[in-house]
Amino acid sequence: MSRFSLPQLPYAYNALEPYISAETLKFHHAKHQAGYVEKLNALVAGTGLESMDLLNLIRKIQGDPEKEKIFNNAAQSWNHTFYWHSMAAGGGGLPQGAVLDLIIQSFGSFERFSDLFQSFGMDQFGSGWVWLILKNNLLEVVKTQNAETPATDVDCTPLLVCDLWEHAYYLEYRNKRAEYLKVFMDSLVDWNAAERRLKNKG
Repeated sequence: MSRFSLPQLPYAYNALEPYISAETLKFHHAKHQAGYVEKLNALVAGTGLESMDLLNLIRKIQGDPEKEKIFNNAAQSWNHTFYWHSMAAGGGGLPQGAVLDLIIQSFGSFERFSDLFQSFGMDQFGSGWVWLILKNNLLEVVKTQNAETPATDVDCTPLLVCDLWEHAYYLEYRNKRAEYLKVFMDSLVDWNAAERRLKNKG
């Protein structure tokens, strides 16, 4: 019996149109993420790792070369679920409350944060992710490659992520990653989710 399962999206496949199409979202979720979950279940079967929570699993095996394949599939599944919950229909715009206050404290202004987030996204060579995280009571923008995730750092609280793998945006934006990042910030990012994570520290 499979231990890990594919989480449902928090919205319908067409909910993020016209910015991300139902076709992209369905392939991304039902094919790409589902593939990571399927491979993960095959890899952990009989290892004793199948009983672990997904986040604790990736924290436990990070950096272990013998478990690199398990980490890649587990972390990719975790990252994708976090990405789905970093977007919302009618998202984007300015955050409110504690998130906005901390953005201004950490970066000087929302505009400077937005520019930095998009710049980091453009600077990430190849596949990966760009994150907004809380660490040492301030916000930081970080980028990770492939399946890497700041969630492995117990002193870090991820608040938002944008997927930079080409399959996340290629049907709509082709090679125009900058356009995709701007749309993510202007029209998709779920600031309510970031606010909840900030208050709950996770």
